[in-house]
Amino acid sequence: MSLTQIQTLTVFVDDQERARSFYADVLGFEVRTDVAMGDNRWLEVAPPGAATTIVLHRPFPGATAGSSAGTILASSDLDADVDRLRSAGVTVDGPTELPWGRQATFADPDGNGYVLSAPAA
Repeated sequence: MSLTQIQTLTVFVDDQERARSFYADVLGFEVRTDVAMGDNRWLEVAPPGAATTIVLHRPFPGATAGSSAGTILASSDLDADVDRLRSAGVTVDGPTELPWGRQATFADPDGNGYVLSAPAA
């Protein structure tokens, strides 16, 4: 195998426009691609400068929006990020002090779960 990176993760959402607003306006992600695909869109977002992107896609048959959990997002200022999320009305658990650093958890409007992580000082 000559794999070099994780290029894209797919996160299922019911409302792509609502998801675009959350990921771009609340999380500060860049919209890398937003093109029509029949009844769907290829809506790709990422933190500025990140190599790995997230595709916000309506569920495929048999899949459910809000079923993603545990994706870890690295933060250089966890407290500021938690404050920004809370000021946008997002429920955030934490931050919690752990042996390897600090983390907080939240979900997008569809219920997809994320972990904000910052290294130990």
